[in-house]
Amino acid sequence: MPHLLVTQLRFARSELLRCLEGLSDEDACRRLGPMNCISWIIGHLANQEHAYWVQMAQGRELAPGLHERVGPGRPPSTPPLDEMWAIWHQVTRAADEYLDTLTPERMQGYLEWEGQPRPENIGTMLLRNIYHYWFHIGEAHAIRQQLGHTNLPEFVGDMSRAAYQPE
Repeated sequence: MPHLLVTQLRFARSELLRCLEGLSDEDACRRLGPMNCISWIIGHLANQEHAYWVQMAQGRELAPGLHERVGPGRPPSTPPLDEMWAIWHQVTRAADEYLDTLTPERMQGYLEWEGQPRPENIGTMLLRNIYHYWFHIGEAHAIRQQLGHTNLPEFVGDMSRAAYQPE
């Protein structure tokens, strides 16, 4: 059984999918004002999971160049929606291989990058990842509203698969 925080990350991912259901490539690539577009958001979230749970945790590289395209502080871009979804799915599947191994004890440890321990322990990095999803889910929802999309989902959805369970 996965750790509760892993379950919560998976719930946040499912809410992203629910928020973006039916989104066209044209709308996903539209930028409104200074905001990045929705396809960028998908790639950006994949980039964080790739860095944390694939590169640092597993020493693997699945998405070369992703960080340069959609990483923090990078210039705005409008990557194709289908490409960003393909990368996101590939990365989250690979991330889950590591996330399924987490225990409360392991979450107190630290991942390393370039030979240096990260400043936050694994559990805190997982919390940061979860909160990052919720930030961008809200942003994507607002973008869809500004694009005139109607019948958007209400947040937060069915939590039956992510209900609290004591450790």
